[in-house]
Amino acid sequence: MNIETALKEAMAIEGATGTALVDWDSGMALGTLGGGKYLDLDLAAAGNTEVIRAKMRTVETLRLNDQVEDILITLNTQYHLIRLLRNADGAHNLFLYLVLDRTKANLALARHHLKRIEAELTV
Repeated sequence: MNIETALKEAMAIEGATGTALVDWDSGMALGTLGGGKYLDLDLAAAGNTEVIRAKMRTVETLRLNDQVEDILITLNTQYHLIRLLRNADGAHNLFLYLVLDRTKANLALARHHLKRIEAELTV
């Protein structure tokens, strides 16, 4: 599955309002879909890059022998789900960002769908 298809699949998740595929080395979105005037996905991509970098530093500092799968940020009306993507050698440099309307979304199903998208995505 290519980037465009992956973003369309993510937007098909119940409650999705915006999604982006982001390179967290640069903070640049490789593609976005949805969002609107109240959700600047390019700005969110850059900001969430800092969230990932902070979490990765913390995992390294704690010397945890583990990997971050996803990060959930819960707001009053939204879920922001950040799924770190692994490439063939297991390295992380991309993440899939999904914004969900809390009144319409099923968080467990959304995580399941993002995991499936990750498995099928080719960048």
